[in-house]
Amino acid sequence: MTSGTAALQERRYRILVTGYAISSYGTFLNVVALSLYVYAVTDRALAVGVFMAVRLAAGFVAGLAAAAVLARWSAKGVMFWANVAQAAALLLLVLAPDGFRTGTLFAVSAVVGASGTLFMVTLRSSIPDMVGEGRHTWANSLMVSGRSMAMVAGFASSGVVVSLLGYTAAFLVDMATFLVCALTVLLLPMPMGPARGDDGKDGKDNQGGRDRQEESADGSGRRRVPAALVALGAVPVLGLMVALRGIDALGSSSHNAALPVYSTERDADNPAVFVSVFWCVWALGNVLVQQVLQRYTKRTGRSVGALGFGLGTIAMSGTFILAFAGLPWAATVLVALLAGAADGLTEVSYTSHLQTLPSPLRTHAFGLSATVENLGFGVGMIVVAAALDVFTPLSVVGVAHGAAIVLALVYVARVLRGRPAQGAVPGSEEPEGKGKGESGAGSARGGHRDGAEVSGG
Repeated sequence: MTSGTAALQERRYRILVTGYAISSYGTFLNVVALSLYVYAVTDRALAVGVFMAVRLAAGFVAGLAAAAVLARWSAKGVMFWANVAQAAALLLLVLAPDGFRTGTLFAVSAVVGASGTLFMVTLRSSIPDMVGEGRHTWANSLMVSGRSMAMVAGFASSGVVVSLLGYTAAFLVDMATFLVCALTVLLLPMPMGPARGDDGKDGKDNQGGRDRQEESADGSGRRRVPAALVALGAVPVLGLMVALRGIDALGSSSHNAALPVYSTERDADNPAVFVSVFWCVWALGNVLVQQVLQRYTKRTGRSVGALGFGLGTIAMSGTFILAFAGLPWAATVLVALLAGAADGLTEVSYTSHLQTLPSPLRTHAFGLSATVENLGFGVGMIVVAAALDVFTPLSVVGVAHGAAIVLALVYVARVLRGRPAQGAVPGSEEPEGKGKGESGAGSARGGHRDGAEVSGG
């Protein structure tokens, strides 16, 4: 690849990440606005929970279907229409008559949940094709940094936008952010129509090629094992890695639900202060660790590997537990900074590791991961909400994140057991950018590399 081509790829990817960050701002803005609006329309707290459940359920189903969708349609087309669908749903909500708003709200919840999951699965699985070999960690760090800053901006401005401009303005702002993201997708140098195989046949034939991965080894032609399970069984520790991601999502649901309760206990007069400060400092830690990861990758040619994901999960869960321990303000700010840094480390290492899978397995792995994450977060929100009525925030968060720590320790031990034979450097993958013929221990034939095979490109 020439330097000019690489520079063009990087520029277009930066534009896409900018669009993604803008749409993420709108998403986090509406996490608050839509929840408040559901309660205002229905006057029932239960409806807010059902609204979130519908959104998570739609994301769960979309994760299962993502691989099949991407087998028939190009990544560019899926990302474009996922954004357009969310913008159209919000416009429908704005235009809906009073008598239809409750039903429209739940339709919007389903569309946003499914489309958001499809977009993220597509983006994560397509990054290797967008930026080329050796740029995975940089690309993932840039994506996570943009989302982190967007989250803080969305949460911080939601109260102002809703209070001063109203719900309609909030929905229109969010709609506009999705349209901006859709426009940045159009700039990508990728086909827009149905997916095509290397032989030029249409997406249906290409899907047939992918389906052959699901066939039994005896050549009977009958599909016996789902491709998502093939992805898990194809490489060591990957199944445990995805399971840990699901438990981590359950832990995330605990601190998300417990923060408002804990903040009110700390300062009943100004409960929003603690939540706002915590997430702002968390985002700062997340952004800072991305800068460190990018410099590390550029200097060493390595990406943070499977071991880094396990250790990062332990650090992240431990710091989130400490955040609810009643520490002084200064200590809590430091804990929030470390929690953000650890969260950023786990996100980048996890995503980068799955991206080393060959393309067909990579799509199935990301789809299954999204399903597991939605399931973990959804179940967690139900269990945690009930537990917070009986137990303290510290005990609830401690149990949820404690479970993640226990599984992470098992995962780390499993990774370390496989390392002596590989001779790998702890906490890092092999150098990014190696081709098929240079993969060494990471190749499909020569062994494994923390569980992920080297991508063919």
